[in-house]
Amino acid sequence: MAPPSKTFTREEVREHTTDDSLWCIVDSTVYDLTEFVDAHPGGESVLRQVAGQDATTAFYNLHRHEVLTKYAKFAIGTIAGEKPQVITPQPGDLSPVPYAEPLWLSPVFRSPYYNDSHRRLQRAVREFTERHLHDEAWANEASGKFLSQETIDRMSKAGLLHTRMGPGKHLHGVEILGGVVKGEEYDYFHDLVSSQELVRPLARGAQDGNLGGMTIGLTAVLNFANDPVWKKKIADEVLSGKKKLCLAITEAFAGSDVAGLRTTAVKTPDGKHYIVNGTKKWITNGAWCDYFVTGVKTEHGLSVVLIERSEGVETKLIKTSYSTTAGTAYITFDNVKVPVGNLLGQENKGIQVILSNFNHERWVMTCASISSSRRIVEECIKWSNQRLVFGKRLIDQPVIRQKLAKMISLVEANQAWLESITYQMCHMPYKEQARHLAGPIALLKQSATRAAHEVADESVQIWGGRGITQSGMGKYIEMFNRTYKFDAILGGAEEVLSDLGVRQAMKDFPKAML
Repeated sequence: MAPPSKTFTREEVREHTTDDSLWCIVDSTVYDLTEFVDAHPGGESVLRQVAGQDATTAFYNLHRHEVLTKYAKFAIGTIAGEKPQVITPQPGDLSPVPYAEPLWLSPVFRSPYYNDSHRRLQRAVREFTERHLHDEAWANEASGKFLSQETIDRMSKAGLLHTRMGPGKHLHGVEILGGVVKGEEYDYFHDLVSSQELVRPLARGAQDGNLGGMTIGLTAVLNFANDPVWKKKIADEVLSGKKKLCLAITEAFAGSDVAGLRTTAVKTPDGKHYIVNGTKKWITNGAWCDYFVTGVKTEHGLSVVLIERSEGVETKLIKTSYSTTAGTAYITFDNVKVPVGNLLGQENKGIQVILSNFNHERWVMTCASISSSRRIVEECIKWSNQRLVFGKRLIDQPVIRQKLAKMISLVEANQAWLESITYQMCHMPYKEQARHLAGPIALLKQSATRAAHEVADESVQIWGGRGITQSGMGKYIEMFNRTYKFDAILGGAEEVLSDLGVRQAMKDFPKAML
């Protein structure tokens, strides 16, 4: 919001220093804080210290620029002959901060991977996220409430639920965000763009609560359902937002060790149903879902079945490091009757379904982890230019520049590797991706989450006490430091993925080299 058009001289402002009329200047804008003195979160004395003065330096040493928009009603004019220097970004705008955006969005650098449709999508998803997701995400983090149906419906109407599954026939005929991209042209670079933009609020629990279970679960239905009519029914229900779906693989006894699953599915004598018994733990979105893509033990191996919430299905919320807005659940299946037609893939060969599905899940998580790390880098660069310590800005301290250099290098390296793998995904059928990219995606994910560990650690050191405070300027840093570890565990622990990547590579080790 632009300040009122009335102008004042600095001499006029200096006359307003009492409790009955207290003014100050921030970035050439005049604020009348008379009615705000008693309500100021930092206490009355702070405002009295800057009464009648230019408080720009003091303000930006303590606050982010967005605070001014919250209190725009106190702006009464500007200083004659001066214009504000700090620009308020609008929803959808790119950040001018160095390294705040991936290089392909720079007006200077070029990339062979992206075209105008990717740029249109990037701006549209960012604008949608900033207008419709950011505030609700942070409100839900505080309250623990789940994503509202209103927002789910809005995302479905915009085609964003459809995009979460990646490219495919489910997108044909879908006009994404009013037609900025047609579903038929949507590729994995569009998927990368969407995945990285949707996590920009940096509210980690709400990020998973934004139907993360659907993102990692519905792909198994789309790729492995045996009945096309049934597949369409499930997909239509879920992508319309009318029904919710999650992936239920992990158990208390079996996390990354998928082969150790204990939940059983035994066929009835007539062969028409499975009777499922067992438990699942740490299931994202499980608390509210209607469908569960579930790993089970059948007679001769692992299988995957879709279980509908019904008699015998019980879910309980689990409290984790982020809020209950993610709907993380403990699930009990007690003699649940499931039609055999709900089998995904082949019976006893469910490991193929699970491992193939892991690729897109891990790739999406990697996109998100790198994007979140980049946002933290941006916050640190802005703060380093803003914060004064020992009479200098933080950025003027060599030790701070070294920390920023490490963080930037890690983010840029992993983004480049991500784009290289994404290019391969665009040129490989799904089955080939499962065969050739499981190892590289696994290694990239562990590289990205190791980088996030470094970024989190350095960012807290740069921000100090604010980096461990859940409110105020450092809330993004605190949230990231508290929750970045989720990506190092979910979808396969770092150690397991590192081993997977090397083992897959060794399968092609040339014997002639021995």
